[in-house]
Amino acid sequence: MASVGHTNLRLGASVYQRWSDHSTPMDVAGVRFVSNLSGAALALGFIGGGIVLGTASGLTPGLHVNTLAILLASIAPQIPADPHLVGAALLAAGVVHSFLDIVPTLAIGVPDAALAVSALPGHRLVLGGRGREALRLSALGSGGAILTAVVLGAPITWGMSKIAPVLIKHIGLVLAAVALVMVLTEQSNRARMGAIIAIGASGFLGLLTLDVETGGILPGGDMLLPLLSGLFGIPILVLAARGGGIPPQTGTTLATDPRTLGNWTLLGASAGAVVAYIPGVSAAVAAVIAFVGLPGEAGDRGFIVTVSGVNTANTVFALFALIALGAPRTGVLVAFEEAKLPPNLPLLLVAILSAAAVAVVLVPTLGDRYFELVGLVDSTLLSVSVGVLLAVLAGIFTGPVGVLVLSVAALVGYVPVVFDSKRVHLMGVLFVPLAI
Repeated sequence: MASVGHTNLRLGASVYQRWSDHSTPMDVAGVRFVSNLSGAALALGFIGGGIVLGTASGLTPGLHVNTLAILLASIAPQIPADPHLVGAALLAAGVVHSFLDIVPTLAIGVPDAALAVSALPGHRLVLGGRGREALRLSALGSGGAILTAVVLGAPITWGMSKIAPVLIKHIGLVLAAVALVMVLTEQSNRARMGAIIAIGASGFLGLLTLDVETGGILPGGDMLLPLLSGLFGIPILVLAARGGGIPPQTGTTLATDPRTLGNWTLLGASAGAVVAYIPGVSAAVAAVIAFVGLPGEAGDRGFIVTVSGVNTANTVFALFALIALGAPRTGVLVAFEEAKLPPNLPLLLVAILSAAAVAVVLVPTLGDRYFELVGLVDSTLLSVSVGVLLAVLAGIFTGPVGVLVLSVAALVGYVPVVFDSKRVHLMGVLFVPLAI
């Protein structure tokens, strides 16, 4: 805790020194505050630019936030601005993306109603006409998790700095336990068998391909792009091509009381801390483990709030982990490190909170219109078009090898569909190689 506090004071001092030459001091009760309106306006401008970029990437199916982050990091040295501001824009883009990526997830790739049992929880709500409610649940889960993470970031970082080294030392056993819990959460022997096959097959695919060099036209590509697009995107699109598209979405009333919603959000934020400090445990995996502790009536709504909270809270906790432990745990912060951007904690927290405040409004506002637009397009045409887009992105960022990996990953990604098991088991693509 002391090291974190010392770091914060040092960073705050650097900010004070940087701006003090052009600022107006003001003493209040013996404390000197520094105001710099032009500097603040410039910072907000960069944060706004990050929000725009995160919105565009979050609404683009198949474009992972890691790809956006690496692209931004590659051009960061050429931007004629204070690196602190570039870092704030990068983090703001990551936060907004983590809010808005639920929109194409729900609106594109909705399977036929007969296949709803194998669909993602959000898809089941969409098939029931409750997609607009799902958007709002996700926005509230993400927003609440951000606030929780900002408040609890320092004490949890202090605690995890003591625990994380022990967990990482025994990471193989930790991830094996995670895999066991995931398998046991399935409801039938058939689904458990599918879970084992999915973990093993995706893990083997990860071992073969994660370290393969990419040869794309543009920088910023790694094998995660074709792997995750193939495992999770293509199978959903195949199912969607058989379906009848998105049914009419009516009603925005939340079928959940505020207290229950708060409990789900807190659980998601807590699980997000685990993701930030233990490598190999993704947001989806942490959400499934956290979901075990939810009451039976939580259902699809509880899962959406929880996984949204995990995904977004991870941004804040990962930032604290970077500053305290020097370990970047997200693609955005890996890019942040590679671009050698200074971690100005006060400014970055302002960027996170500002981006989150805007994103909470953007999710339902843009999401409702996204549903309307997608509903006007033939489901088969839409699925084929998005599938082609995923293949093109894989080719641009990872070359012909990436397109091949995308195809193989799509076959592996169909295993949960065949066995009616959860798709989260496909995250074996990450934690099996890490465990080994």
